[in-house]
Amino acid sequence: MRHPVRRTLDRLHAGRMMSYLQDLIAFFEDSGIADSIRENDILFPTIESVHVIAICLVIGSILVLDLRLLGFASTNRPVGRLSRAVLPVTWGAFAIAVSSGFLLFISNATKYLANGYFDAKLVLICAAGLNMIVFHAISAKDLPQWEKQKSPPLRARIAGALSILLWIAVVACGRWIGFTMQVL
Repeated sequence: MRHPVRRTLDRLHAGRMMSYLQDLIAFFEDSGIADSIRENDILFPTIESVHVIAICLVIGSILVLDLRLLGFASTNRPVGRLSRAVLPVTWGAFAIAVSSGFLLFISNATKYLANGYFDAKLVLICAAGLNMIVFHAISAKDLPQWEKQKSPPLRARIAGALSILLWIAVVACGRWIGFTMQVL
């Protein structure tokens, strides 16, 4: 007997939704932009370089705040003030990383989707985003009470440590994508 969840996933895979998704992926992969990125000797490495620099800015700026949450750096600065100074850089760099990452993705979308490290990278980015949302919803709710303390409450330190671990895992998976891409 087949598992009921598996049957549901089979229907989803064989259904219209998956067909639309495959059509959308094919549309982007067959586009002129994707062809240019794939065929041009300079375009892919240039976009990849922009992507790597943007990721470095994202993770570097997040690390500044996470280390403050852990009580290891900038302990003389209130968390809120540090956050207001760092987050514009984080979000700007994240927008560039997503844009450049999308361009890299469409150049060989089917190959990327077949790569487990690519899938893991996307899941880990979502997990890091969820960690940030939970932090702001729970730990940062009473930020004015503890933001000037050298060592924030345990829940804030856990959020900072988890953030660091998730972003390290994102970078590791991103790095392994290039080493494990299937050549068709």
